[in-house]
Parts: sequence; structure tokens; C-alpha cells
Amino acid sequence: MKTTELPRWASGFVLPVLNLLSALLVAALVIHLLGESPVESLQILINSAVINPEGLSYTLFYASTFIFTGLAVSVAMKAGLFNIGAEGQMYLGGLGLTLAMLSFDATLSPWLLIPLAMVASAVFGAAWAFLPGYLQAKRGSHVVVTTIMFNFIAANLMNWLIVGFLIPEGDQNPASRTFSEAAAMPRLFDWFPALGDTPLNISFLIAIVALVIYGVVMSRSSWGYKLQATGLNQHAAHYAGVRISRMIVVAMLISGALAGLAAVNSIMGSTHYLSLNFPAGAGFIGIAIALMGRQNPVGIFLSSVLFGALIQGGFDLSLEKPNIPQETFIFIQGLIILFCGAMENMYGPAVLKLINATRRG
Repeated sequence: MKTTELPRWASGFVLPVLNLLSALLVAALVIHLLGESPVESLQILINSAVINPEGLSYTLFYASTFIFTGLAVSVAMKAGLFNIGAEGQMYLGGLGLTLAMLSFDATLSPWLLIPLAMVASAVFGAAWAFLPGYLQAKRGSHVVVTTIMFNFIAANLMNWLIVGFLIPEGDQNPASRTFSEAAAMPRLFDWFPALGDTPLNISFLIAIVALVIYGVVMSRSSWGYKLQATGLNQHAAHYAGVRISRMIVVAMLISGALAGLAAVNSIMGSTHYLSLNFPAGAGFIGIAIALMGRQNPVGIFLSSVLFGALIQGGFDLSLEKPNIPQETFIFIQGLIILFCGAMENMYGPAVLKLINATRRG
């Protein structure tokens, strides 16, 4: 029997793998043109980012942030919304976290301080996503446009706040003061010394819990069903009793809260202070992770680890191979976004034809 649609295993696994391989083949060509061996470069990258325990620890550290931004974009996508504002929401989440730290890090114990800071980061991230969600739900303003605009507003707002109010008197570094030791997220090195003395912390475990909750909610709850129904067909969802405006606003609030939580790993797990441009593009990488992972929790995890490996392995590779600059891996990230986003269905017709031919045979 001839099928006209790709099976879930093909659209959820085969197409992302083909798209990823296409991006890596183009990247291999670029590395070859730079005068280096693609095979040797890949071996160095894998050894640095995966095989070496300390390198793997750094890979998972970066992945912890990307899981949250990937989830933020995925929740919005499930509702049919393209939240491009995770970068700005993460930035504001860092502000909320920092305000909580500057106010209470000298008086509260870590057991109270860390949860308070996490709540603050989620609340500030959600608040920054509220207005774009409200404008989409009530005024018809496209969330893509408003979230892009809010990224620029967030960057300028944070520049004004950090430079004008948060820099300690006499300091030249555009950053807040360093938090107290009570504000540091517990590191996994303290429990698993084999991972190496790296910033990998319990944010990674929290990110895994968030993935599990996301998967259960989307596949096992009535609210998750309503959210996905809204994204698939708003008119049908409306006639089924879903309040579309409320669902859009709530989806954006949850999306913003998850993006805000991404700041916890970057600030409390590593720098221990708020600095300019600390998101470093993690919000935009979340878009690629949501697209490549097909908004599936396993796919989001694997995509996050992949991008973490590219950052960690790319850093070491650029040190060993001076002909390959660090910017090459930003280019590779762009290729992955291109193939898994704009060209995600490029191989769809060929895969469908092959599946039908196999069934006839």
C-alpha cells in the first residue's frame, strides 16, 4: 500500500540524521579547503569533546544551557509559535537571578538562596516573554517580529543597567560584583572526580528533569494535548473548547521561564557574576536544537550534546590546527540550522519514495 506521508520514525530520526550528515559534509569540504584533513579534524574533535572525560564534562556543561533554550523554543513551537526571543529572555533571567543574589547572598543559606535565584530567573524570563505572547493573542502582532525586537531591547536595557548601576565602584569590568560562595551551584566534580575539575554542575541534572517533565506533559497530559492542538489547528482547537488566547499567553510564559532558567547554568554554575552578553548566542542555538530535535525530549538532549561538543571540540581543534579558526564552528552551527531548519524536508520526497518502493518489493 502506497503511503503519502513519512512514518514518524522517518521524519523524527532519518531526516534529522540526513540533514546533519549533509551539514557535516559541507563542513568537511570547508576544512579541506582550509588545508586540513577532515578525518583527522573529526578525530581530534571527538576525542576532545566526548572521549576525554574532562572534555565530555565541558560538553555536558554547555549542553545544560542548550537544553533549557531548546525546551523554551520547543514549547512555543508546540503551540504554533516561533519564539526567537529566548536570547533576550535568558538575558532578563540572568538579571532576575542577579538581583536575588545581590540582595540575599550574604544572608541566606544555599538551600534557600539557590532555589530563590532559580525562581527569580524563571519569573524574569517569563515576564519578558509575556508581552509578545499577549500581543500575539490579543492584537494579532506576530510573535516572530515582537520577540526579535525584544532581543534588541533586552540587550540595550541590560547594557544600561549593568554599566549604570551594577558595576562596583572603581571596577572597569562591565559586570556585577562576584556572588558569595553560597550562590555557587554544587559541581558534579565533587561527587564524580573522574569528570575533572570543570564547571559541570547540578544544572545538568535539573535540565534532564526538565526534559522528562516536558516529555510527560506533552505526551500524557490533557494540557499538552490542548497545546499541540492549538499549534496544529487553532480553529479546531477552539471548537474543542480550548481558549486560544490563554493558551498562547501561557505557552509564551512557560517558554520564557525555561529560557530564563538557562541563565542559572551560565552564571551560578560558572562565572558567578552577571556580565554583558553572557548568553553568547545560546538563545539562538536553542532554535536549532528545537528544529533538529523535532521538539522531542530525546532529540533535544542529543542536539544539545552535539552543539556542546562542537563548542568544546572546536576550541581544542582550533588550538591544534591554527588553520581552522574558532569562527569555523559558528559557520558549522549555521549549516546545521540551515539544513535542519530551512531545508529540513529536502530529503523527504526521496525517503518517501524509497519507503514505498521497499513496501512494493
